[in-house]
Amino acid sequence: MTSQRDHDYIEYVTLRLPALRRLALLLCQDLHRADDLVQQAIIRVYLHWPKAARAGNIDAYVHTIVVREFLHERRSSWTRRVSVTGDLPDTPAATPDQDWSLDLRAAVAALPPRQRAVLVLRFYCDLSIDQTAHALQCTPGTVKSQTAKALGSLRTALGREAGRARFQDATSLRSHGEAASNA
Repeated sequence: MTSQRDHDYIEYVTLRLPALRRLALLLCQDLHRADDLVQQAIIRVYLHWPKAARAGNIDAYVHTIVVREFLHERRSSWTRRVSVTGDLPDTPAATPDQDWSLDLRAAVAALPPRQRAVLVLRFYCDLSIDQTAHALQCTPGTVKSQTAKALGSLRTALGREAGRARFQDATSLRSHGEAASNA
């Protein structure tokens, strides 16, 4: 027989598992490692469920655990492999420019783990600088510098030509729309 605590935990994990897997996939860039990361994180959440349930924002609490587990894994020689399920995570809608999406994913995957974690927390999880600093146990200045370095690395990796090509595509679409409306 399960307690109310277990019931609440199971309900939360059941509802949030796809989102946790997407977050882990963004951090790890590998589906199997993401599953391992989520498994470790939900074990830690279970162990600390009373504290998590009292948190003002359970999702933020759990995201912090996922990111810390990711950083811990990157620092240690963790070699155990555990699979959560065989189900694939929910995938976002397809982007119109698949090449750009692949280039961006490759550039993000090439970032150091800390810079990748900062970008995921700031721009995917939509955390503030202070919330990100708290999640990563660092200062807001470190978050700012890591964000700047990561964005600079992405700009370099993606190159100015890619940005120019996208701008030209947008300009040509705008020009084409104006020409059609004048006709």
